[in-house]
Amino acid sequence: MLSSEKLKEYKLFRIYYYDSPPLTLSLTNPLDGSVLVLSAKEAIKQNKKIIESLELQSDFAVRKGVLACYGWKIGSRASKALLEQKKKSIEAKDLVPDLEQKRVDLKIGLDIAWLSLKHIADVILLITGDSDMIPAMKFARKEGIRLYLHTLNHPVKRELKVHTDLLIEI
Repeated sequence: MLSSEKLKEYKLFRIYYYDSPPLTLSLTNPLDGSVLVLSAKEAIKQNKKIIESLELQSDFAVRKGVLACYGWKIGSRASKALLEQKKKSIEAKDLVPDLEQKRVDLKIGLDIAWLSLKHIADVILLITGDSDMIPAMKFARKEGIRLYLHTLNHPVKRELKVHTDLLIEI
């Protein structure tokens, strides 16, 4: 990002990274009684390593939310198959943990507000595709901060683009 032509004139204040530490619970599938040990999953181990590594980087602040588990739900493939009538019943393999990240959006919004109110930065580069950030973006712009947006080239709602000063595409 910092090597982008549109950003090279700016000095970095800090990189804020928002994520939730992975859950390390064991969950029992209600249909067959099998136990899913989340901490044994390779992706969980990798996520934990990444967060721990980023916490030690210079000019980096890791902001942690929480991951909540609400039991089990039917996975998207099984849901689609049921709707298309390609599948007649639900099997244990069709269930996935129902996980939701909490508090991350609020922490992003609070940091944007703090940076804006204190005029710590002239420009905030926000990397997101989440339209929940629009109120924080509008607030920063009202405070005179230039808000740049990078969506990682994912399709996003038009309104998200409307409330930015510059769309960075790399």
